[in-house]
Amino acid sequence: MRTDDFWQLIERARAGGGEPGAVAARAVALLAAREPEEIVGYARHQQRVLAASYRVDLWGAAYLINGGASDDGFEYFRGWLMTQGRAVFARAVAEPDSLAELPRVRAASLSGEEFECADMLAVPWDAYRRTTATDLPVDRPASPEPDLNDFWDFDDPDEARRRLPRLAALFVEPPQE
Repeated sequence: MRTDDFWQLIERARAGGGEPGAVAARAVALLAAREPEEIVGYARHQQRVLAASYRVDLWGAAYLINGGASDDGFEYFRGWLMTQGRAVFARAVAEPDSLAELPRVRAASLSGEEFECADMLAVPWDAYRRTTATDLPVDRPASPEPDLNDFWDFDDPDEARRRLPRLAALFVEPPQE
């Protein structure tokens, strides 16, 4: 599956609106209507997308927005980020502080809403099982090992302000209602 095909399927799933879980469910249905080889291609492409987004600065953004982010929490955050579409995903990977521009993220600074979608990560496995009644012949990838020298103290407000100033303005010292 090509990059454009991968993101077009997600855009079609997003077209129905709704919460991230609903987008993931529609993505499963759309992908399950395809040939098993295409589902495998989607799974491999998803692995590449997730690997490319395994960045410390994006993890820091997830940590600020969600009030913390474990290994799994960061995975689920990137699942949610996929449900936001190609443009938002690509911009967030290139410039994590750009997430401060999303109205829903801005609102979360007041509401405390967290952004995760584990279901989006399971789309190819669920679609393949639905289509073939067997398990996807692609292993779930192990998370890449981060370079611990790249991490910064996500709880340090000064460091957050320096690295992610727009998100820090929202989440380090949230605006008053």
